[in-house]
Amino acid sequence: MKKIMLVCSAGMSTSLLVTKMEKAAVEKGEEIQIFAVAEAEAKNHFEEIDVLLLGPQVRFLKGKLEKQLDGKGIPVQVIDSIDYGTMNGDAVLTKALQLL
Repeated sequence: MKKIMLVCSAGMSTSLLVTKMEKAAVEKGEEIQIFAVAEAEAKNHFEEIDVLLLGPQVRFLKGKLEKQLDGKGIPVQVIDSIDYGTMNGDAVLTKALQLL
């Protein structure tokens, strides 16, 4: 099972997006675990994820997290601001699946 981790400043603002992404995954017939964590907890999950998505508000972490994940083959991407703002779970999931 593929695992997608969303990271935001406190882990709260992405919870609705996670729910919408999970719904989109079911509709697509994809078996994916999606969860959100606060920035401080992200490193605790590096060994178990396939994709790391950043909330637009923490885009400044991209370079740091890419360095920490170097050599692990885990893509790091910032969620599109419009998709995030509109909570477009289908679009965010589609982009995450393209990274796999």
